[in-house]
Amino acid sequence: MGPGRTGSGQRHPGRSSAPRWARVCTMLGALLVLVSGAGLVGFEAVLARYEGAVREADLFGDEAAGAVPEKKSDIKGPLNVLLVGIDPRTPEWAPLADSVMVLHVNETLDSAYLFSMPRDLLVDIPAFAKADYDGGTEKLNAAMAHGSKVPGGKLPSAAQGFELLSRTVSQVTGIQRFDAGAIINFNGFQKIVDAMGGVDMYIDTNVKSEHRQPNGKMRTLKPGGGGYTGPQAQYTKGNAHLKGWQALDYVRQRYGLPNGDYDRQRHQQQFVRAMADQALSKDVVTNPIKLDSVLRAAGESLIFNGRGHDLVDFAFALRGLRSDSIQMIKLPGGGVTQGGSYRGEKFQPIADEFFAAIRAGTVDSFVINNPELLNKAK
Repeated sequence: MGPGRTGSGQRHPGRSSAPRWARVCTMLGALLVLVSGAGLVGFEAVLARYEGAVREADLFGDEAAGAVPEKKSDIKGPLNVLLVGIDPRTPEWAPLADSVMVLHVNETLDSAYLFSMPRDLLVDIPAFAKADYDGGTEKLNAAMAHGSKVPGGKLPSAAQGFELLSRTVSQVTGIQRFDAGAIINFNGFQKIVDAMGGVDMYIDTNVKSEHRQPNGKMRTLKPGGGGYTGPQAQYTKGNAHLKGWQALDYVRQRYGLPNGDYDRQRHQQQFVRAMADQALSKDVVTNPIKLDSVLRAAGESLIFNGRGHDLVDFAFALRGLRSDSIQMIKLPGGGVTQGGSYRGEKFQPIADEFFAAIRAGTVDSFVINNPELLNKAK
């Protein structure tokens, strides 16, 4: 994020107030819930729960190209999975990619790296005939909106938008083929956490909420803008059990923290780990009613494409993947300005080196030699 930017605190007309970190948590949390379900309650049970709940769509344009791969007997690594979070408001709204993440799973399928592509990353979006789009240099999140447009006045297609976004991410990273992809709707996030009965996590800094009252209701905007007024929810240092709205609120905060946005990023990573661990806990996996609610809440938030494999196939293949075996990567970048105006973000050169290591199959040694890329979460 460039100097002086306000991040998720910056408001735009018509844009959702849902912060970017929340969509990130939705994506990883939902994926891990699915994986844990397959590994712990069995293939047939999960298949029955998910039948009709998870939508599948042609996210990569394989069907239109006549290139639908034959389903193989098993899934082999390494794998690259593209995860995109959206926050649609109406069926007529062209979806923006509010979060773009790639999960790189190693050859043994029991460890992985998760990294984000900044939504404001300035990229060359390729031409896309399906949407009558000629291409251009814009922020990454616009690729999905451009690709989603269906000529003839029809409603936007999130699946078609994903196709152009995946081509754009491939162009940036050099990852030519994604093995699977998923669109995850932000609206399902709080339902997942609440279906788990909340989430246990360690609060490492006393935090006052800028946005919520102690009862969870939104605080009142000051007349004329410029912040909020009224009582504030508080999160006290130590172990805590958070409801969905509390978890969402806690990791949104940055004002009043010693290191501002740096502390907020750390809290987000801690929450992602806590959410994954909760999904794997006995309290969830040994409670059929709770597990069913969690699985359905996650499933209803997803559109999935496994390029010849369904979601349960992937969940079964990744049954050995656990939260502590997923390393979270932070790729450094900075703001791009032109004529004194902010245009977007750009990666530092080490990001290209990281992408090259993924393509070469040497990412483990690369990360060992560049430990500053690891986002450590307690």
